[in-house]
Amino acid sequence: MSNNNSTTKQIVPMSQKIAFGLGMLANQMFPAALGIFMVVLVENLGMPSWMWGVLFFVPRIVDAFFDPIMGFVSDNTKSVWGRRRQYVFIGSIIMGIAFMIMWQLYREDSVLYNFTFFLIWSLIFHIGLSIFSVPYVAMGYEMSDDFHERTSIMAISQWIGQWAWVIAPWFWVVMYDPSWFPNADTATRTLSIWVGIIFMILAMVPAIFIKSKSTQFNDSLEPLTFRNIGGSLKEILISFKEAFRNKPFRKLCIATFFIFNAFNTVAGFTFFIVVYYLFNGDTGAAGIWPTLFGCGGALATTFIVIPIVAWLAKKMEKKKAFLICQGISVFGYILLWFLFIPGKPYMFLFALPFFSFGIGSLFTLMMSMTADVCDMDELESGKRREGVFGAIYWWMVKFGFAIAGLLTGVIMSAVAFKAGAPTQPEGAVTGLRLFFSGVPIIGTLIAMWVMRNYDLTEQKARDIKKELDARKAPLKKQSSAYLSGKLLSLKKSENTINRTLGNDLSSKNDTEIRTLSSEVLNNGLHGLCFSPYLEGQQAGDILSANQIQKRIDVISPHTKWIRTFSCSDGNELIPEIAKQKGLKTLVGAWISDDKERNEKEINSLIALAKAGKVDIAAIGNEVLHREEISEQELLQYIKRVREALRSIIPVGYVDAYYQFLERPALVDACDVILANCYPFWEGANITHSLSYLDGMIELTQIVAKGKKVIITETGWPSTGENVESAQPSNLNAMKYFISVQEWTKNQGIELFYFSSFDESWKVNQEGEVGAAWGIWDKNEKLKFDNK
Repeated sequence: MSNNNSTTKQIVPMSQKIAFGLGMLANQMFPAALGIFMVVLVENLGMPSWMWGVLFFVPRIVDAFFDPIMGFVSDNTKSVWGRRRQYVFIGSIIMGIAFMIMWQLYREDSVLYNFTFFLIWSLIFHIGLSIFSVPYVAMGYEMSDDFHERTSIMAISQWIGQWAWVIAPWFWVVMYDPSWFPNADTATRTLSIWVGIIFMILAMVPAIFIKSKSTQFNDSLEPLTFRNIGGSLKEILISFKEAFRNKPFRKLCIATFFIFNAFNTVAGFTFFIVVYYLFNGDTGAAGIWPTLFGCGGALATTFIVIPIVAWLAKKMEKKKAFLICQGISVFGYILLWFLFIPGKPYMFLFALPFFSFGIGSLFTLMMSMTADVCDMDELESGKRREGVFGAIYWWMVKFGFAIAGLLTGVIMSAVAFKAGAPTQPEGAVTGLRLFFSGVPIIGTLIAMWVMRNYDLTEQKARDIKKELDARKAPLKKQSSAYLSGKLLSLKKSENTINRTLGNDLSSKNDTEIRTLSSEVLNNGLHGLCFSPYLEGQQAGDILSANQIQKRIDVISPHTKWIRTFSCSDGNELIPEIAKQKGLKTLVGAWISDDKERNEKEINSLIALAKAGKVDIAAIGNEVLHREEISEQELLQYIKRVREALRSIIPVGYVDAYYQFLERPALVDACDVILANCYPFWEGANITHSLSYLDGMIELTQIVAKGKKVIITETGWPSTGENVESAQPSNLNAMKYFISVQEWTKNQGIELFYFSSFDESWKVNQEGEVGAAWGIWDKNEKLKFDNK
């Protein structure tokens, strides 16, 4: 039975939402101001276009690749302050100080010196931005468990953050107004200090005021070793491969890349087109017009585009709304070609609402469509992976932004535009204008072509949601999971359970534990529960002899017995192949509320036993726990098998240990008592786990009437959700494995360890923890290995 407890809606105080929103304002303002100030590098400090492109590209590539590392570090930090707050605080300081320093550039210094100085401090700034932004965004998701409350948190933060793009363009006015500063490079040196201090302080607000739980003693977190941190890069590459198998998600990423990349490639040209085309290179005469372009576009997006896009998405398919909005943006880019009119700068304002539909609709719709894709992925994989898909989607955005910065410099060089020059070569400004309208139009049309046959329709999304809801409905109890505290209710005294048995492993480090685990495994186990299903398979899929053979070859050197759960769909091949490897078999017939299948299972089990392929027969696995048939029905099935086999081999039934305590008739019906014992599901701390197991067996032996008691399942998951004090982790799984094997040998108890291999399909029954019980992972790699 799953441990699903109902929870009340968690309302986050408005003060907490505003605190998070102020962090978003800082998160948006630093990049916005950076984009404005970058003009100074070519306009006032004389850097060639290729240098400008490099300064756009390199730091952002470093930022994009640093994000997954920061994500792993943040997710696995043990601290009294939790996992995020300290990084948000430290990142704020790094990016604030680096932002102030990197703009302390003087035209008296050489171009190469300024280039090198800016590049170094820009790299430091972007690393600080990553240290801040990755845990900051994760902090927002953790503020509430309620779906709609999370939406409220993000809506308020985005509204506050959007003002960065309204405010930042006004820096152009200040920078090029001689009544403020003698020149723009002097202005940036001063403005960067104000921006750095003010928004560094705002960035600290979430770290100071948003609460978080301590993770100081959370053993489920991965150790922050260089090996593990480096592995986070490998994980994102694996995630890329898995996510891009999803065709709709692949289309979303490609379309976003072309639209966002095309927009940002030419966004930097706005200032130069306004100044050099509309005002013939006179920055003073241009006044506030460059500012009005950026500010007007942001205001149009906030108050016009987003409401219309939301309305369209409700009235029609999201894909149709996307195509319409992008079509409007293409019209807007065409208008900009005609409405940039020297002497009439106000005319381009009429085009802003139209071209703003491009970026304005992009993230509004794409984030909603990505949520639909996550539902689709959950239906196919059994996993809820918003984090994986979100990380990959935004990685693509950042990578596109970096490419855009590089292309900006390439285009400016290609048209021979020379910022800051009193006159421009013939055709240079016209070339910028052609690229300014042409690149976004081409990028948008490619994106529209990619999305033309996007097939995750509203009806399909509803069908997926309906099937997911049906899958999650708590109609039946599943697997060995049962309510925590069961043993305590039976034993009455915590003092007899919460004690330490066996060898004390607390003083041993990870390497020593891994070594001991390998030694125990190599010395041989009594028995293993066999996990036959490969990645992508579900229970009930047909198993092949080859996949069974491959996995039995892996485990046969380490065990004497193997336990199976079914005698159909290819599972009937397991006992024969196991016997060929010299293994003994505990073979199970799967019993459920499907009467027709029950007959097939029982007949197959009897045939296998008569053929000499079975050493112990198990009639059903936890079918009483799942409440699928009555005890009387089960007893009749057991009686049939015993009579058919006429005491050739022992016959029993597998269930949670306490079922035998409550059902004396079940004990009478069995030749051997086959008990599943899970200290993890009891909520036991790993330190007391062996004591819990000892207590379960003690109670079972009392009611067994002298019959042999075999532990048919016990184990500890390596990852997933906690159950009370029971924490999944590789380290705890190894400790439990070592302790249990030593204990059973000392007690003379036969035990089948659960399980041999991880099986992803079990997330449908138990969540993430369900797929992490194996000694080997889903790819047959030993999880306890030191290598």
